[in-house]
Amino acid sequence: MPLQSNLSGKGSSALKAESTQWDGRSFEELRQECLSNGTLFEDEDFPATDSSLFYSQSTPVSIEWKRPKELCDNPRFIVGGADRTDICQGQLGDCWLLAAVASLTLKKDAMAHVVPTDQGFDNRYAGIFHFRFWQHNKWVDVVVDDKLPSVRNKLIMLHSASNNEFWSALLEKAYAKMHGSYESLKGGSTMEAMEDFTGGVGEMYDTKSCPDNMFAIMKKALNRGSMMGCSIDISSSAESEAKTSTGLVKGHAYSVTGVDEVTIRGRKVKLVRVRNPWGQVEWNGPWSDNSREWDSVDSSDKNRIMQNSREDGEFWMEFEDFKRNYNKVEICNMTPDALTDNTKRHWEVEMLEGSWIRGSTAGGCRNYIDTFWTNPQFKLRLNDADDDDDVCSVVVALMQKGRRKLRKEGMDLQTIGFAMYKAPEGEDYLSKDFFRYNGSMARSKTYINMREVSERFTLPPGDYVLVPTIFQPHKEADFLVRVFSEKKAKPPPPSEPEDETDEEKGLRRLFDKLAGDVRIFRYMTPEFYDIFLKAVIQSDGTGKLEFQEFKVFWEKMKKWIMLFLSFDTDRSGKMSSYELRIALKAAGMHLNNDLLQLIGLRFADDNFDIDFDDYLTCIVRLENMFSTLNKY
Repeated sequence: MPLQSNLSGKGSSALKAESTQWDGRSFEELRQECLSNGTLFEDEDFPATDSSLFYSQSTPVSIEWKRPKELCDNPRFIVGGADRTDICQGQLGDCWLLAAVASLTLKKDAMAHVVPTDQGFDNRYAGIFHFRFWQHNKWVDVVVDDKLPSVRNKLIMLHSASNNEFWSALLEKAYAKMHGSYESLKGGSTMEAMEDFTGGVGEMYDTKSCPDNMFAIMKKALNRGSMMGCSIDISSSAESEAKTSTGLVKGHAYSVTGVDEVTIRGRKVKLVRVRNPWGQVEWNGPWSDNSREWDSVDSSDKNRIMQNSREDGEFWMEFEDFKRNYNKVEICNMTPDALTDNTKRHWEVEMLEGSWIRGSTAGGCRNYIDTFWTNPQFKLRLNDADDDDDVCSVVVALMQKGRRKLRKEGMDLQTIGFAMYKAPEGEDYLSKDFFRYNGSMARSKTYINMREVSERFTLPPGDYVLVPTIFQPHKEADFLVRVFSEKKAKPPPPSEPEDETDEEKGLRRLFDKLAGDVRIFRYMTPEFYDIFLKAVIQSDGTGKLEFQEFKVFWEKMKKWIMLFLSFDTDRSGKMSSYELRIALKAAGMHLNNDLLQLIGLRFADDNFDIDFDDYLTCIVRLENMFSTLNKY
């Protein structure tokens, strides 16, 4: 069931990572230069200054940036293997990131890719380290120096339980650099970091309405190497980080690190292992570290399960208590295989990128029907359904790009969602009337201000149009769509040119009726009329207007003005910039989204309107551009 797009996707990114340094130099090149010069690396892209810590506040205490060799006698990158106990939260509210890091340590292959082992404090030490993250369809290699923020020789951000181990602190610094500052990491979804560590696709479950086989889903996810987190919802900001009587923390991100079953008195009990990234503060209810429930468990099972029963932030809970106390479970899968299906499939991914631009492609959700159709549209083809059914499996994930880094400019996550419609034959771009009278075939469950929204669908084979949107119109952001299907996507064949429709013939008769009507010129200023004539006359380079050229000019003029009138419904002399796309298309000018966005930015006013003169100026310039291109 391949999925096909009318845009050229880049496909799945290879694991090779590209440098993010301003000069493009790699980690090895920078390290070798430092070793040759006998110097320690200092990162000019992310300097050891207050600006790398905070963008909206001053540093609350006197912070010193120190290298590990200034903090302890025998620093090590990793001590005895990286594991989840190496993650202890510091002063930053990034528990969501730490929960993902704890899950990362359980997946050794992914860990080795994100945290390369070709570095340390040995004889090739040069004060430089590097880490790899997935960002918007590509892997990037982020280098940092090893100066870390400290107070009185103690690290104040993420650190290891071992005071001479530094991989986790340096990982957090690299992640902060990628997003602009440490402060940019405050608050987030564990899923976001999980995807950045793997390039995987996420799914979220509400424990209060989860499938009956949720325990089996979680077990299968962990067996497949998926990363998993959980959290407790809050009803107000006052509840954030509030500790409950059972030892759990509201509004706090936890890692799910294991599931198991034990038998007591002939009854099987389902257990879930959870870790608090603080490294302390644990569940104190049934099946907690020192609870009496463990006394009834067979000694071999107890020894196997209770390997770490100290106050390390990790604890066991009965599954029913887990569902009762936690609200969300986030699972990041390495592939989009359904955890509710025993069939493992081979998936292909198609990447589609675009932007929501005010006045052009920021149409808002379907509540705003007058502008909804102007959102970016991607045509998809689903075919070759499974042999044993008549449907196609597809996973759609819509991600907004770079919003965390834009926080320092006062921008945060937009509220996003998407819908899929059955595509009518012969239509490359759907108009307002289509969406007015046709409902969606599939859509995201809700609009939400998260970095990514993803859904899994089964749909009949055929052509579909995917419309990603922000909830409100006129809101801007860049986005990436990942569409997972089982076979490599191929672009659908282009639409065949169609004969003139009856509607177009009727419009031509109307043009003929208006021919010679001088009232048509009242929409043109003398200044623009002069510019317009010059533009048309110069098309053949003679400086003269022949009869045939005048005839062409007259026909085009009538058509363009009638198009403008059809959108200037209140006769204000203006049309909405959102309508420009269909006006230009009716004029025979088919432009891509990038060019339409630039035109909207150039000619639209603050209210997203384009007056008549600017409309005709735009059309004339486009006409000349196409005429010039046709000569070559």
